[in-house]
Amino acid sequence: MQITYNLKPALERRSEQFNPTSNVGFGNLRTDHMFLMDYHDGQWCDPRVVPYGPFQVAPGAIALHYGQSVFEGAKAFQHEDGEIYTFRIDKNAERLNRSADILCIPAIPEQMQIDAINALIDVDRLWFPMQEGACLYIRPFIFATEDRLSVSPSEQYTFCVMLSPSGPYYSDGFDKAIRLLISERFHRAVSGGTGASKAAGNYAASLKAGKAAAEYGAAQVLYLDANNKQIEEVGAMNHFHVLKDGTIIIPKFTDTILKSITSQSILDLGELLGCEVRQETVMLDQFISDIESGEIIEAGGFGTAAVVSPVGSYIFEDNRVVTVGDGEVGEHTKRIYKVLTEIQKGHIQGPEGWVQHVKRVQF
Repeated sequence: MQITYNLKPALERRSEQFNPTSNVGFGNLRTDHMFLMDYHDGQWCDPRVVPYGPFQVAPGAIALHYGQSVFEGAKAFQHEDGEIYTFRIDKNAERLNRSADILCIPAIPEQMQIDAINALIDVDRLWFPMQEGACLYIRPFIFATEDRLSVSPSEQYTFCVMLSPSGPYYSDGFDKAIRLLISERFHRAVSGGTGASKAAGNYAASLKAGKAAAEYGAAQVLYLDANNKQIEEVGAMNHFHVLKDGTIIIPKFTDTILKSITSQSILDLGELLGCEVRQETVMLDQFISDIESGEIIEAGGFGTAAVVSPVGSYIFEDNRVVTVGDGEVGEHTKRIYKVLTEIQKGHIQGPEGWVQHVKRVQF
């Protein structure tokens, strides 16, 4: 792929390493540039790195009316050698294509996606925030641009990658468990739909449920299946729980659950974690019973942004509260978080290929 670079003038772009004096937050900032590529006449073309800025999109663009849009979320980290490394970016590229297929969007070759991401990171590497727990959050996305109001897949698309210099997700430290609302009113997905994709519309549909969760003092909703019998996933995370023997249980992936790359990583790290990790169909009644009996001692969610979100309690819509263990962040959850983040930062050797070096090119 031959990328065109139309960069900001040297005097207008960052020339020194970003050294923020306070936590920059998560997802708030943007770097100087973005990567763009267009699809028309049956092929992806014109790959380019340009200054970050607004799109020029037709009011009739299909994405604006019918939601034909998918996205990804990944991270890159600076290691002790001063170089930047992405984490499992090949899995993100693979999942973007899986989401695209579900929404009838043309695939982008995985290596092309990776090359685009690396090119942008290399151009804006000085934007990496030099503080503990920081990352470059990577947001690739595709949206339909054809100006047409009939309901059918677009024949034109834009692929964009943008970067967000981000501080640690837990600004006050990894020491506070959240509460989840178990709802029978709201459902994230049904079989045969778009639940297994990272479709923009899935997140729009979750906003009302999120507001309801906040009314119960909960951070997010723990979604059940359409029959309100099985645990599926949390609003923006896969769910997990830990048995008293240390076994980690993740609900089986189905076409109603987004296959979290963090969950996949934990499934692959059982030996390094020193415990068994497996997937099961998790029935709600048994889950609650096992919490109350002490068989389940910890619970939480896996996702790119937070990595691990410990859950201390669940609240039902009748205000019944069930507390997991002592309601605090458990030792198993802390170990999961530490191992995965240490691999990301290069302090622990992970499986081959999980971290990939972003090579330098002189601009």
